[in-house]
Amino acid sequence: MRTLFLNPPSFEGFDGGASSRWPASREIESYWYPVWLCYPAGMLPDSKVVDAPPHRISIEQTVEMARDFELLVLFTSTPGFHVDVQMAEMMKDSNPKLKVCFVGPPVTTEPEKALTASKAIDFVVRREFDYQIVDFANGKALAEIPGASFRRNGGFQHNPEGGYIEDLDALPWVTKVYKRDLDITRYNVPFLRNPFLSLYTSRGCPAQCTFCLWPQTHSGHRWRLRSAGDVAAEVKWAREAFPNVREIFFDDDTFNYQKKRTIELCEKLGPLNFTWSCTSRVTTDYDTLKAMKEAGCRLMIVGYESGDAQILKNIKKGATLDMARRFTANAHKLGLTVHGDFIVGLPGETRESIRRTIDFAKELDTETIQVSIAHPYPGTEFYDYADNNGLITIDSMTDEKGHQLPNVVYPGLDRAELVDWVERFYGEYYFRPRVVWRVVRKAIFDSKERKRLAKEAREYLALRHKRKKFVAEQRAAATASAGD
Repeated sequence: MRTLFLNPPSFEGFDGGASSRWPASREIESYWYPVWLCYPAGMLPDSKVVDAPPHRISIEQTVEMARDFELLVLFTSTPGFHVDVQMAEMMKDSNPKLKVCFVGPPVTTEPEKALTASKAIDFVVRREFDYQIVDFANGKALAEIPGASFRRNGGFQHNPEGGYIEDLDALPWVTKVYKRDLDITRYNVPFLRNPFLSLYTSRGCPAQCTFCLWPQTHSGHRWRLRSAGDVAAEVKWAREAFPNVREIFFDDDTFNYQKKRTIELCEKLGPLNFTWSCTSRVTTDYDTLKAMKEAGCRLMIVGYESGDAQILKNIKKGATLDMARRFTANAHKLGLTVHGDFIVGLPGETRESIRRTIDFAKELDTETIQVSIAHPYPGTEFYDYADNNGLITIDSMTDEKGHQLPNVVYPGLDRAELVDWVERFYGEYYFRPRVVWRVVRKAIFDSKERKRLAKEAREYLALRHKRKKFVAEQRAAATASAGD
């Protein structure tokens, strides 16, 4: 079957679909590669990957494509699900013979809800879907597809899952699919050197963070590794295929989870003489960071999450504040750049804990940060906690453009205050003299950087204005309600 792998058009500037770690629009326009869709696409020569958001492909253009395919595999997300359903229905109307399969975390956790949402969805595949999609496209009966859920005899059939893929070296290289189907200049992440490529060296994550979407709903906690030789071979091929690439990003759940494996990878990557970045945990020691730096590592995305010790325990982070301090000091001593991720609204959050997190972030002084609003996604331990304690609101988790809004509140912390704290966090962090100078210095000496920073500033200020308006409207509504 000629197969279309689709990360669909949704909110403008929305990169909350295929393989996005945090399903929402960013403060600054960012696009990650649809890595998960590219694995099965690489095993089906007659297939095509369409990543609509970064390529500016409209809903009308996407619907038109339906006539050229027999199978649609659509990667959906919780915030974008209702829009994705409408897309599938329009494509089915355009081509009634088109088989439609949804994949992604929402259909793993609530397959019947997904199938009930629309008759246009013929089936879903829960968790990893690589070989299942390939087998179905090659003619295997749906009843024989592991992890598939579909309608049958007036009810639903949920096939047993087939287990996780263990031999990752047997999977195709996603970079070859990028070369075939994608324009890599369309992908931008503010803190990475663009153009960049993104790929995985492993799947799954042994860490038990209660809020983290992917290990709990898709890739699992079982840590499975590609061989260091296979990773190095793909990097070597990709650098030759994309001579304009300035950086490769290893987008594993946690790239350097184990010291021995990380050093083995570095021994293979170092001789290739290229710049790369990766995800990291604060449990990584100095020797491992040193090996990474010597092998070409430039930047790490690090999930600090909170500056409150109790909240780190509540979310089972498996790390302490002292570990974070030591790790950051070591990284900076070695000349490694750190992008710090923080979350507002995790279990146990109070005004005081948010204040501690802001102060902690300023103490660490990483080069860049991202502040997210905690979202309890179905299928996560965080969702169960919020649901059992009556903390989830009925309000949407995103605005009309896909930007985050709180859908979990705590006593004394309503939606308006959580959004306000996010803005205060950014403001206090970035409007410090030393940080302003870091930004200005980049703009002075690099014209490309100057142009990029100007664009990012406009985008951030526009979103900041929108958030302040949201806070004002929420507070006005609360005051009016109290008056009644």
